[in-house]
Amino acid sequence: MADDAARPRLGRGLAALIGDFGSEAGSDAPQRKVAVEFLRPNPRNPRRRFHDPDLDELAASIKLRGVIQPIVVRALASVPGTYEIVAGERRWRAAQRAGLNEVPVVTVEIDDRTSLEYAILENVQRTDLNAIEEAAGYERLMGEFGYSQSELAEILGKSRSHLANTLRLLQLSAPIQERVIAGEITAGHARALLAVRDPEAVARRVVAEGLSVREVEALASAEVPEGEGPRPGRPRRGAEKDAEIRTLEQTLAKVLGLGVAVKPRTGGVGEIRIRYGSAAELESLCRRLNGN
Repeated sequence: MADDAARPRLGRGLAALIGDFGSEAGSDAPQRKVAVEFLRPNPRNPRRRFHDPDLDELAASIKLRGVIQPIVVRALASVPGTYEIVAGERRWRAAQRAGLNEVPVVTVEIDDRTSLEYAILENVQRTDLNAIEEAAGYERLMGEFGYSQSELAEILGKSRSHLANTLRLLQLSAPIQERVIAGEITAGHARALLAVRDPEAVARRVVAEGLSVREVEALASAEVPEGEGPRPGRPRRGAEKDAEIRTLEQTLAKVLGLGVAVKPRTGGVGEIRIRYGSAAELESLCRRLNGN
């Protein structure tokens, strides 16, 4: 089918789309100069925030060496002579800060789907996205264009657990997502918050007290399962969990890509609780436990 034929293009990277132009200004790729005012940002670009210090640093480099790698664009039929940026919006913004009137571009003919694919690919490959933007991009590719988690993981060169864990961040409340976007808490903190009862309260503690990811994970492990109150005169189960158990929990969580709590009991018995956030995660866990 046409869709199946289109998907492998994403895995080959931007070079497959515009030719292997590399990073040399003297490339044989069909480049030309276009005035910066004739370029428009890509509304499908998952990256929503551009940090001023990063743009200033890139602008300083551009002043010295120019825009080495061309910006990938496509023509806007609705506005003749104007182009939409497929990849390179950060370079375009920095070029304007550097005072450039024109930038090198490569024009391609692609549809909305491919435009979104390459916007995500460029940013993910260069780690330019924060975790929430990355998750939103993955979700959009899956929702609008029918990619499965397995397909995206293979295409993007990411593990399935990374993809699943990143998508789970969208289950967090908007205030917590904003903290991730603003850089107040890390993606690791955000993943750990998924396992606590009151994520927003703990997120405030992370910012105010500087809690580490491990400390947030310990808070989650120490919480009593819903429906069970603390026993009178006894500490909450898990409150005195030793470092070995916490390390085991973290190892299992990394392997499974899910939240894990180990509950030791007296006499050498105990239980392992695995938290999943969707039917898809449960199905994936069952397949792994069955050896598939």
